[in-house]
Amino acid sequence: MSEPIYLLTIFMPLATIFLIFGMRFIASIKKAKLQAEGEEAYRLIAARAIAAQEQTAMELADLKTRIIAIEKILKEVE
Repeated sequence: MSEPIYLLTIFMPLATIFLIFGMRFIASIKKAKLQAEGEEAYRLIAARAIAAQEQTAMELADLKTRIIAIEKILKEVE
């Protein structure tokens, strides 16, 4: 067997193994990044929802005080 063919038969399986492990490593890194981005998006959505709920609560409290004032005025008119 000639030397180039011998080296090729040794190198190709090893290169294939390294290539497979490299691809799996890169895929796991990308998966982790995408998962982190997704979690960050959920955090932003949750923060927006909390801000909206707080705003709604403030507006409801304002409406409640206005309704109490209107009821007071209507009772005085009667």
